[in-house]
Amino acid sequence: MEWKHVTGENKGDIVLYALSTCGWCKKTKGLLEELGVEYRFLDVDLLGDKEKGAVLKEMQRWNPRSSFPTVVINDEQCIVGYNPDRIKEELKL
Repeated sequence: MEWKHVTGENKGDIVLYALSTCGWCKKTKGLLEELGVEYRFLDVDLLGDKEKGAVLKEMQRWNPRSSFPTVVINDEQCIVGYNPDRIKEELKL
């Protein structure tokens, strides 16, 4: 599986689990880009079945409901859903 990387200011390891068809996921990507931070993401719905299963299992560690978007920051904080205020708070922006 290939993570997509978006360049920007390094504010730690920011990982976004998304769906290519999800409006809230698109808004989250747009927010991260607007904030100018570096992050990586996967559009989980575009993965093959085997990869998708592995990613969902990994994601459930943070978000047992496996809902989208899910943002994990520095392998410590998890933000579920589109939550610009919390993202800015966690990134200290």
